[in-house]
This record gives sequence, structure tokens and C-alpha cells, in this order.
Amino acid sequence: MTSEATERAPAGLLRLVERVTGPLPAPWRDAFEQVPRAAFLPDVVWLQLADGLPDHTPCDRATDHDRWNDLAWSDTPAVIQVRDGREPESGEPAWPSSSLSQPSIVAAMLLVLDVADGHRVLEIGTGGGWNAGLLAHRLGGANVVTVEVDPGLAAEARGRLDALGLRPTVVAGDGAEGWAAGAPYDRIVSTCSVARVPSAWLGQAGAGGLIVTPWATAWATYGNLVLTPHQDGGARGRFAHGGAFMSMRGQRSRVRDVTTVVRAGDAPDTGTTTLSPWDVAGGDRPAEAVMGLVLPGLRTHWNDDPTEDDDFRSRLWIWDDALTSWATVDYDGRQLETFRVRQHGPRRLWDEVAAAWSWWTSAGRPAFDVFGLDIGPDGTQTVWCGEPNGLSWPVPPDGCS
Repeated sequence: MTSEATERAPAGLLRLVERVTGPLPAPWRDAFEQVPRAAFLPDVVWLQLADGLPDHTPCDRATDHDRWNDLAWSDTPAVIQVRDGREPESGEPAWPSSSLSQPSIVAAMLLVLDVADGHRVLEIGTGGGWNAGLLAHRLGGANVVTVEVDPGLAAEARGRLDALGLRPTVVAGDGAEGWAAGAPYDRIVSTCSVARVPSAWLGQAGAGGLIVTPWATAWATYGNLVLTPHQDGGARGRFAHGGAFMSMRGQRSRVRDVTTVVRAGDAPDTGTTTLSPWDVAGGDRPAEAVMGLVLPGLRTHWNDDPTEDDDFRSRLWIWDDALTSWATVDYDGRQLETFRVRQHGPRRLWDEVAAAWSWWTSAGRPAFDVFGLDIGPDGTQTVWCGEPNGLSWPVPPDGCS
């Protein structure tokens, strides 16, 4: 990219964003033009090695300026940290732990946030600081508080924001706790996904406030929750289509290696199914998001790299958060009409998945945004479909996704 193109980059990025969102209101157009995304990227960013893989490779601005610059001004997410800031050792995957989100998704979330002049906003997940910078430009730095769990990232973001004269309050701390010192807030927005809404956010939202957060379940990470807190300490909201965000660090999965779920001596029951594992976990994010809502606490993992001793081409693993039950569904590489199923434990997990899929399809496949969430004054959180008094499912109490 030439220096001339770089000078035009904010306007070019705005055009890319508006292809997705449509024309932005004037205050947000001005923010996207005046708060340069590139100013919030470190000199080393991380590029995904291949679609679908968690591994990333570093890209240094000094030695690969064109690729770095292209990433800065494209409508794609930019990973700024891997492995919570720990340099990967040989053979370790460089999984992403912080990023600047995709600009069009950033803009869409800011529109849903529905801010007005004078609003005070709490942002959870500062990351590189760009989203906080956009908010500070729109509302004034004195009206924006942003919380980042990683002290190093918080310090770097504070420096970038100060350099541009934006100066929101940057707090290094646990975003699940919010920041009570600045409450109440008119708006709370999270840039990390949650599987359960932290109670502190409800307590720090002012009258007439709004909470917007990406959502995650054990099954899938997709979309947003738009939540209105109530005076009794509860809240109600609906889900909305959207992107996928990294999970809040305190709500990450406890299990990274699926083989730890299987114990020596497990003797699974074996059968077959005509339901394709790709229907329920094959990359259709909206469908997977619905499965996550109606199958609380169930997780999946694909094994597409069998050994010579394995008798499958692809295997879908399913297990429960309590680590009491597991199931596998195998594709033999030859035909797609039937699949081998193995199930072990007190729960028959694939039977539960098949029943959920049957309900969803017979109900006309209600979309993700037909579902909503209720939070009771006692903290119980319940997902519902259609109407709050309709069919419902509990949100697991530990909030690990």
C-alpha cells in the first residue's frame, strides 16, 4: 500500500464498513474517520495460518509493512496478542487472546448500543483501545470507562488513547466486576463474549440503561445479547445476529483436550444415526448458536486427523460440562447416509442432540433472534423461544463457555 493510499485509509475503511452497515449517522462517520484504526495496532500482529485453525503467525510492521498495513485498513479482525501474552514455544499453537474486532462488526454493535450525547458508557474488554477511542470521540473521554483484564494491554491502550487526546478512563481489572466507582452507566458494552451475564453489570446499569454483549454457549460462540436491566435487579433481552468474539477469560472452557473426558475402562454403547454431525456442528453459525441455546452445557470438538489405527475419517466429539458423559459420531469416509454413534455415561448425549434438532426443525427452525433471555432478581438466567413464557432452557450457573 502506498503512502498516498495510507493517508486515505480511514475513508477507505469507512466505505468498507458502510457496505455492511449502510450509511452511518454523522457522529459515528466522524469517529471512524478521525480515530485511525492503525494507531491502535502494535508493531507485531498475528495472522491466521489457515481458515478454521487457531494457529497464528507473527507479522512485523518493520519487515512486512504491506501486509501489516493491509490488515490495519481491512474489514477483518486483527489479532494483537496470543496465548495471553506468553510467547509460543516450539510446537505450541499461537491461539488468539486479544484482537481489534472486525470494523463492520464494531460499527454494528455501536449502532445497537444506541448512545446519545451525555451518555456514560462502560466498556468491557479494552484490547488495543480502538473501540474505546471511537466511544471517547463520540461521547467525550470523561464519559467513557474501559476495563481490560490484561495489565500490559491496558497500559498500551492507555498510551495510544492519550497520544490521540481521547483519554477515557482505562482500568486494569476483571471486566466481570465492571467498575463500580464510575457507576451508574447509561450503556454497558462488552467486546468479549459471555456465557452468563455478570451480576455486577446489572448493578452498575442506570435507569433506562442498556447492556450489549456478544454471546457464547458451550456449543458455539455467535451473535449478541441486547439486554434491558430492571429495577428489581433482573433483566430481559433478545439475542441478535452478529459475529464471534473471544470469551471472557474467566468464562473460558476448563477442558482443552477432549481426550481427558474419556476414562480408562469406559465401555460405550454403540449404534447408528441418520442425522449428519455436520448439520448440528458443521459451521452454520446461526444454527449452531441455536443448538447452544437449547443444549446448555454441551460441548463439541472435531477430530479430522485420524491415526492409522482409527476406523473413521472424521469424528465429532460431544461431552457435558460435568464431565460425566460423552458421545462420538463417526464419518467413515465412504457414505453419508448413516453414521456410527458411541455414547457413554448417565446421559445419552447424541440422543439429546437428535431430539433438540428434531424439535428445532419441526418448529420451523426459529432463528437465533427469535430467542431471548430473562434474568431473575435472584440471578437465575433462562433462555426462551418466541415469548418469555414459552419454551425455556436454563443458563448453566458457572458461565464457562
